[in-house]
Amino acid sequence: MPEALHWQKSSFSGGDDDTNCLEIAAAPTLHLRESDDPATLLTPAPTALNALLTSLKGQFKV
Repeated sequence: MPEALHWQKSSFSGGDDDTNCLEIAAAPTLHLRESDDPATLLTPAPTALNALLTSLKGQFKV
């Protein structure tokens, strides 16, 4: 796992000790991980991530 990545938690996560959240880092591509399994990284293609987020926006109203 790259050490230089700066991980940020989702704004929907609990406090700093919450280990049930999604984290994202950008350097220069986007990387995703679950805080309870930080060794597993996802690096989606921009078009695939855009399609996922567009689909989710239609499912959930925030």
